[in-house]
Amino acid sequence: MSDRLIVPSGMSRRHFLGHMATTALAVPAMHFAASLEANAQQLRKANKSMILLWMAGGPTHMDTWDLKPDSEKNGGEFKPIATSAPGVMISEHMPTVAKQMKHLNIIRSLNSKEGNHDRGTYMMHTGYAPNPTVVHPAFGSVLSYELGEKLENFDLPHCISINSGGEGAGFLGMAHSPFVVNNPNGKIANLEPPKEVNEMRMARRVEMLGLTENNFLSQKRGQGAIDHKAVYAKTLRMMKSRYTKAFRLDEEPAAVRDAYGRGSFGSGCLMARRLVEAGVTYVEVTLGGWDNHADIFNVQKNRLQPELDKGMGNLVSDLAQRGLLENTMVVWMGDFGRTPKINQNAGRDHWPRSWSVVMGGGGLKGGQAIGSTDKDGVDIVDQPVGVMDLIGSMAKGMGIDVATQYTTPRGRPIKVVDGGAPIPQLFA
Repeated sequence: MSDRLIVPSGMSRRHFLGHMATTALAVPAMHFAASLEANAQQLRKANKSMILLWMAGGPTHMDTWDLKPDSEKNGGEFKPIATSAPGVMISEHMPTVAKQMKHLNIIRSLNSKEGNHDRGTYMMHTGYAPNPTVVHPAFGSVLSYELGEKLENFDLPHCISINSGGEGAGFLGMAHSPFVVNNPNGKIANLEPPKEVNEMRMARRVEMLGLTENNFLSQKRGQGAIDHKAVYAKTLRMMKSRYTKAFRLDEEPAAVRDAYGRGSFGSGCLMARRLVEAGVTYVEVTLGGWDNHADIFNVQKNRLQPELDKGMGNLVSDLAQRGLLENTMVVWMGDFGRTPKINQNAGRDHWPRSWSVVMGGGGLKGGQAIGSTDKDGVDIVDQPVGVMDLIGSMAKGMGIDVATQYTTPRGRPIKVVDGGAPIPQLFA
């Protein structure tokens, strides 16, 4: 089991290990720390990355991945089409994704239990229900902590969120919180000094900030202060780094921009490909607008599914053609699913009981539909999957020991995968 230590408030990791070295447990403790670092180095060598396509608002699985054309009351307006995965059918409005299904898997039997937007978002990112006594790290922050290079060794963040703020790092600290790109089609905020601040003034400001931070740190103000200094130092390096070219979509050919789609989601998918190509560990790209309590078929047909199809389909295709898909996991999910029943407003409501997510790449076997629901989409009839099973599958696929456990600053043990097990068909 890998049991990572999150050091107590006010004490650096080096300070903490120094205290351990003065105890009777010094030798085993130092061997323990050395084994953790060796494991982290091995994981970094694998150069694994993950792109999460987040469908904010609760996406309809009934009209995308698990259509029920034979259900008179729940079937909806869309027809299923064949894909490159034998026997796997998806919505007619996602033909580009259909060509890439040989690389992907649909999990059609997820029960996530949380039908509230905020709670569902938290659970799908962390594996845990919200708890007032602890803020759990989102999986992207776990990947940044486990797989990302040390802050001083790489000029880009290892956890990036595009089109939304993403979920936070919890007790892992701000160094692993998402770097936010609000608009992939615009300038990246805060990577250039204000226009009225010349190079000399900027240097003086940085020097003054350094003096202030060092004075603050000398007072043993805790890990948050250490992280704050590290994040600012990394931001300053980013401002001068060649790696920031990964954010420059104008370097891509017009045909590529058009294929992905020039909206915020398609552009975000293209930026995600460029970022993992540069070495970033985790990128989340949000497509909002899925809370379709009314007029769901027009919204899906005329905006959401065409935008999703171009961005997701070309992302998977591009990763495969560039030889990146084997080490890049792609996951599609949202807050929860939507009701099989169509309501009186021609929409679908919140439904966490039996819905679908999609995952592939990153060394996973592809081309499968795993689990199933009944003919009306109401009940799971084969292989129920829980959220922790998904987290376990993502952890295993990314090379993280599913037994990894952290100790929070207050001494509380928290598992990355608590009670779940990787889905076996993904690794067959």
